[in-house]
Amino acid sequence: MPERTYPKAAPSHVYLFATCLVDLFVPAAGMDAVRLLEREHLTVHYPRGQSCCGQPAYSSGNPDEARRVAAAQLDLFAESWPVIVPSGSCAGMMRHHWPALFADDPVNGPKAREIASRVYELAEFLVNILHIRFDTLPHDAASPDERVVLHTSCAARREMGTRGHGVALVDALPGVTRIEHERESECCGFGGTFSLKHPDISGAMVRDKVASACATGCDRLVSADCGCLLNIGHAAAKQGAPLHVEHLATFLWRRTADATAPLGTPQ
Repeated sequence: MPERTYPKAAPSHVYLFATCLVDLFVPAAGMDAVRLLEREHLTVHYPRGQSCCGQPAYSSGNPDEARRVAAAQLDLFAESWPVIVPSGSCAGMMRHHWPALFADDPVNGPKAREIASRVYELAEFLVNILHIRFDTLPHDAASPDERVVLHTSCAARREMGTRGHGVALVDALPGVTRIEHERESECCGFGGTFSLKHPDISGAMVRDKVASACATGCDRLVSADCGCLLNIGHAAAKQGAPLHVEHLATFLWRRTADATAPLGTPQ
């Protein structure tokens, strides 16, 4: 993947594309993403008409349906503000696959390409545009130390290249120790409709993921993708495994909520 060029100045306004799973299942992750951005004095806009990015249909081999769903989003982000997505897989769909879906469309093609150029996964935006510095925070002795493992979704790794951003943010948190685990780079088995079409394979994959995380003795697993979190968390609960899961936005906010001043460094 070619290296992305980032603007030198942080914006004052951004859009949030919350994703279906955040909206329906993990709304706290969306609210905590807003809190992280607003602390940096950004105005966060949430277009009420947004729905799905079209990824389920696209990954199931239904490009026409994916195109129809994606087209409904194209006029919602009319200002030239960054579009922040608290999901690597949805961000990857919007940044890389929306332009492909509308490549031959003279009307929607330019819209899709323009929006794609300003789509950022949340951790990527915090690190490379806002230049967040958690290592400047004092360690609150009243806040318990935590040992965590990370899970980065397949799309976040391959399409958005965001694993390093999550690592940088977590490693900078006072009182937090990040532990590498054996199967960190492997898929959790969710894969959207893959888990429905191949439940036995999917189940085996998530069992391996849960076992690998638990073997570290960590306190929780943190990820920036709600689909993976729901899959891993529910699998752990069904197995009776002692593994708590938390979205990266919620984890970051929980560990730094006492900070009232912006944590970004001006460039």
